[in-house]
Amino acid sequence: MAIASSEQFRSDLVQVSKLATDCMSQTGLAPEAAERILQCLVLTTKGGNILRGRTVLDSGWMLNGQNLSPVQNEDLKVLGCLVELLSAAYLIWDDIMDGSLTRRGQPCWYRREAVGMMAINDACLVKSAIYVTLKERFHEHEAYIDLYELFAEASLRTELGQHCDLMSSARLVELDQFRWDHYEFITMHKTAFYTFYLPVAIPLVYLRIATSAKLKQVYEISMLLGLVFQARDDFLDVYGDEKVTGKIGTDIQEHKCSWLSVMALQHCNDEQKSVLRNCYGSTNEDDVAKVKGIFQELNLIKIFYDWDKEMLTKINTMVNEMADLPLKEVFIEFQSKYFRDPRRSLTQSIANDIVTNQALESHLNG
Repeated sequence: MAIASSEQFRSDLVQVSKLATDCMSQTGLAPEAAERILQCLVLTTKGGNILRGRTVLDSGWMLNGQNLSPVQNEDLKVLGCLVELLSAAYLIWDDIMDGSLTRRGQPCWYRREAVGMMAINDACLVKSAIYVTLKERFHEHEAYIDLYELFAEASLRTELGQHCDLMSSARLVELDQFRWDHYEFITMHKTAFYTFYLPVAIPLVYLRIATSAKLKQVYEISMLLGLVFQARDDFLDVYGDEKVTGKIGTDIQEHKCSWLSVMALQHCNDEQKSVLRNCYGSTNEDDVAKVKGIFQELNLIKIFYDWDKEMLTKINTMVNEMADLPLKEVFIEFQSKYFRDPRRSLTQSIANDIVTNQALESHLNG
């Protein structure tokens, strides 16, 4: 169904990185500095599933009656690459602030040789690459201002979500304040907007077929998809296989406001809450084990599985009720692409843990 294969899109991403670097070089940038920027752009966008970027192109193809002109096809590929650059910039910052070790199975950018804290400025340059490319490529396009504002809004929302997320990690928001509305705000802004809303809104805006009603519908479904997407990420941070997810889970140690921590607080008794207060956010292995023990006592694996199933049913109902058939097709394909990603696959992981928990309960009950 895709217009371009993954390999072709990765090649396009390298070309867009070169275009952005060339634009920056026009400021009089030294060749060796330009070369390092290009290296940063290429390497920090390498190895991901590029689903956000390809969704821009695929969505445009479906929304335009499965027919794009050569110019539209190239423009949407560039816009898709810019979404990948946006993601790359925030992942660099996120890994630094979280103290993460690996990303996509490799050392995080800031942990690589001769990078270190230069990564902070590197991420700024990756983000700036979006706007110099927009100006170079789309300055005369009638949708230029709208596209510019869309990327700017995605940046602001991501930063607001990150701000609230970091307040939790810094204990400016204590464990007792981990409520659902707090978690939902973080998820909607830090994850859902740029992961789900942006890749569909961009082709709508670019093709000049966006209406308030369409964008509202896209927003509502995107927020729910983002909620499931982030909740699965939270779940797999604790229960996933790092060989599959590509990263080592540290949410407990970092005092993250995650789906598991919010649900644990909703279901725990006073004694369990006391353990969570004392141990959640600790890097001590015994404390982390105690937190995981509380999660198991509360049967959060099954609770998550049931919640995930209920959310997907709700999303499917909303999508099936859509009157706009091309937009409906976009979201059907969207779900298929994102939730078949093995890095967020729950089936085997959850099934194994549910069986283990049920066997343990049966044994304890005699």
